[in-house]
Amino acid sequence: QVQLVESGGGLVQPGGSLRLSCVASGSIFSISTMRWYRQAPGKERELVAVITSVGRRNYGDSVKGRFTISRDNAKNTVYLQMNSLKAEDTAVYYCNAIPTYGPGGWGQGTQVTVSS
Repeated sequence: QVQLVESGGGLVQPGGSLRLSCVASGSIFSISTMRWYRQAPGKERELVAVITSVGRRNYGDSVKGRFTISRDNAKNTVYLQMNSLKAEDTAVYYCNAIPTYGPGGWGQGTQVTVSS
């Protein structure tokens, strides 16, 4: 299994940027697909970005062109670079790991608030 610890959330003005980090404690990070989700008040959980073990990326329509997911296998870390932030990006952001074999895991979530 994988344990995940997220950081990097906070308060930012519209148009600003944040970078979220998610550090995995397990030893199978390099063979895991990593995902970022978010959930805003009163809304369903939304898939934000995905990166596979070989670096293939996909994004939700609402963040394409603004967000970038990346990973550093040597550091067991996945990142979410968020640019041109909007008020609608305000949510709790969660990290999720899906190993090729065995159970995955979830982070505790980190709050991102976009407001002037």
